Amino acid sequence: MSKRITAAAVAVLAALAAGSAFAALPLQLGQAAHKQLAVYQGYYDGHKDGYVITDVSSKAQADAWHANFAPVLKGAKGASPQYFVIGRSAPGQLAVFGSEPGESSYNPLWEELLVTWKAGVKPVLLVKDDQINALAKAGKLTVTDSHIVLNAPITSVGAKETAGYSYTG
Repeated sequence: MSKRITAAAVAVLAALAAGSAFAALPLQLGQAAHKQLAVYQGYYDGHKDGYVITDVSSKAQADAWHANFAPVLKGAKGASPQYFVIGRSAPGQLAVFGSEPGESSYNPLWEELLVTWKAGVKPVLLVKDDQINALAKAGKLTVTDSHIVLNAPITSVGAKETAGYSYTG
């Protein structure tokens, strides 16, 4: 019996070692080319993050933003919210993220939520998802799910740049 357990343990260790060896091998990616992507800014917890939009589940938005149309994203589950104010807004309003890199809930997929201020309410600068949710609960604005999913990785936390993001690809 102990020979069987020892043999099984050796087999498991060999499989783990082989898996680690494969993970360490360099992938053949081909020759890199230098390209430019537009970098946008959005708020998260009061600071600005830079992000790029690579794919979107809406054909109209993909065309408007020069992004890839990826209808399969529409069925993505677990995307964090990204809030976009439409209509009236405070000066300097940007999109607002529900997460950022470094948080366990972060991934580059975003559920596009549309924020609209209610009539008679003076817009304030929205910089946090908690702020948006509190104002919605207080009846000052509405949040509507557009049923659009974006693939928009955050490229820098505390971003200051507004020009093109340089990448190799």
